[in-house]
Amino acid sequence: MRMNKKEVPLLIWKFPVNFRDIEKAGEVANKIKKRLQNLGMKSEIVWRASIICFEGEMNLVLFAEKGGLTRVEVFPDRIDIFFEDEGPGVKDVNLALTPGYSTAPDWAIEMGFGAGMGLYNIKKNSDLFEIFSEESKGTWIHSRIYLNKGT
Repeated sequence: MRMNKKEVPLLIWKFPVNFRDIEKAGEVANKIKKRLQNLGMKSEIVWRASIICFEGEMNLVLFAEKGGLTRVEVFPDRIDIFFEDEGPGVKDVNLALTPGYSTAPDWAIEMGFGAGMGLYNIKKNSDLFEIFSEESKGTWIHSRIYLNKGT
């Protein structure tokens, strides 16, 4: 009888993200980009992961009132990227996935953020995309990129 073992990632990176920390916004995405490049990942994979990480990080900065977490897990065949927060939640996920739809606060829009492309860009660059959100409780997003898709 064959036992089913739980897969263990080769690498796990965790990065806390602070609410309204615009000065540091983008740092997590940049760190992940450099780490994936150092692992010798294909440029297309690094590009997609960087977009996903930047957009998720920005959502945490703009909406996660208690801060949030970006977690990246690298497996031999894929990269799993997670964003978790205890923020206000997404009222209508389908609407939030519509390009250009934004609930960004005025302070973010005044700074040039909140174009309404974040969740759309995460989904667009993911091979698998999951989002669970509950108003007043928070949001959990999972994005997966397969490393050898189509090869």
